[in-house]
Amino acid sequence: MDMPLRLRMRQALPEAMRARDKVAVSALRATLGALDNAEAAPVDEAALRGVAIELSPVGVGTTEAARRELSEGAVVDVVRAEADERLDAAAQLTAPAHADRAVRLRAEAAVLLRFLDEPGTAR
Repeated sequence: MDMPLRLRMRQALPEAMRARDKVAVSALRATLGALDNAEAAPVDEAALRGVAIELSPVGVGTTEAARRELSEGAVVDVVRAEADERLDAAAQLTAPAHADRAVRLRAEAAVLLRFLDEPGTAR
């Protein structure tokens, strides 16, 4: 069975850290963070307004909310969006002073796209 994309990325992070690959570490950390954020439970802002502090829940675990679980297709979509975001940002950095940043963004996008090109990744 193929390993899920998120797991492959999580396993690649310490390897990139050991190899001192700053580009891969940056791309993987940011993308894994984006995946974690995508799983966060939506906050109902209406419920947050007008609640007196004395009516707030108290105690360990009272404010915990179940996280959403992303499907493999949704994970692929988030990773693709992260790569596209880097490529778009690099395309906008046309000034010679920003050439290094554009190169780094393209390299980060390439790291992410390699994960998407691996066999077993949902399209």
